[in-house]
Amino acid sequence: MTGTSSHSLKPSAGKIVCHAMWAQDGRELAEFYAAALGTEVSQTFPGEDGNDAAFAFYLGEAMYLFYTSASFVAPNWPQDDLPFHLDLMFDDVASAEKQLLQMGATKPAHQPGGRRWTVLLDPSGQPFCLHASS
Repeated sequence: MTGTSSHSLKPSAGKIVCHAMWAQDGRELAEFYAAALGTEVSQTFPGEDGNDAAFAFYLGEAMYLFYTSASFVAPNWPQDDLPFHLDLMFDDVASAEKQLLQMGATKPAHQPGGRRWTVLLDPSGQPFCLHASS
């Protein structure tokens, strides 16, 4: 295909049905995000050894899946690039931030969003952002 990039091809109409993240403790991370988003972990999946290794909840049609990985290492953010991160939206960001910190999140000194967003680190050490609804 001379002169044609893959970006110019029209893709099929798909949709993302699962967002997966890894952590030292998948259950802990799943419970953290489920609580932050007003839901509960509703499904578990066994690993090769038969023990629970992945934990999921649903928001609408999308599954959020959190895997336990003994070899997981959190990114050294902001020095390391992130393959992706989550952005969460709340009506009352200050209240949500306070609650998330009580649930095990931490707030790094580096805050590149100014007043537009706040960066927190989840219990696994991975950055996520808080935004106001309006």
